[in-house]
Amino acid sequence: MTRDRIGVMYERDWAPEGLPQFARDVERLGVDELWVVEDLEWAGSIASAATALAVTERLRVGIGITPAPLRNPALLAMELGALARMFPGRLSAGVGHGLRAWMAKVGAAPRSPLALLEETLTAVRGLLRGEEVSVDGREVRLDRVRLVHPPAVAPPVLAGVVRPRSLELAGRVADGTIVAEGHGPQDLAQALAHIAKGRADRAGGRAADGTEGGAEGPAEHSLTVFAFLCVQDDPELLRATVGPALAAHAAWLERPVEQVFAALGPAGDAAARVRDLWAAGADSVVLRAVGPEPLAQLTAVLSELRG
Repeated sequence: MTRDRIGVMYERDWAPEGLPQFARDVERLGVDELWVVEDLEWAGSIASAATALAVTERLRVGIGITPAPLRNPALLAMELGALARMFPGRLSAGVGHGLRAWMAKVGAAPRSPLALLEETLTAVRGLLRGEEVSVDGREVRLDRVRLVHPPAVAPPVLAGVVRPRSLELAGRVADGTIVAEGHGPQDLAQALAHIAKGRADRAGGRAADGTEGGAEGPAEHSLTVFAFLCVQDDPELLRATVGPALAAHAAWLERPVEQVFAALGPAGDAAARVRDLWAAGADSVVLRAVGPEPLAQLTAVLSELRG
């Protein structure tokens, strides 16, 4: 895939029935990627991704992200493999730990989130490559499972992670990494260092526990970065519109709100922030529009980026 891609998120709070028209609209705008969400009690990501793929022709659709504890890796590979066959070259699949409180709410909290994610990513990637996969791991058990209809070209399976050990895991076994909203260029430099360490461990044949025989990983590794977007010329309206979202995210990231990176302000300023993320190593920047008229905000930023 090319670098310097621009994507947009279909927000979880937007009604599911609005997704088909939104997907058509952003494809007409020339956006490279549309990403859908899978958070507990909101819409399911496979249904959303399938819908967006079916109503568009060239748009790449990303799942950002499905929690590993909610998805048996064999079933997840079946779903992704079917979509990849029906819509070749247009799917990216993000998998993450899932919010532990939500996983506990449905009785799916793993004993070892790191082991579960690594075993899931490794199994899903193997199945999508058409391999027979057996896993006798700490969290995953598969006994000679193979897809009957594997895709001709496996879709990239990405790790949506934040912490250093999880970023190393991503470098070791995933096709790419998804970095959450709020992370700026300096954060990306640190993330890329952890990812590089994981890739070095894979090259040396070291698994997560330091033993020999790490899982086979990909030859390349992409970096997708989510970022809040709010295009607004009036500083007071900007603060009123995006302030609550930034404050809530600052609490989740455990950092001051001033350190939550976002693409804010007039369209030219917002576009410059996107370029900053590209320059720091992001292959794709996925914008989460906050406030009214998300398509108008996106159009304004795209005009600046292409000008």
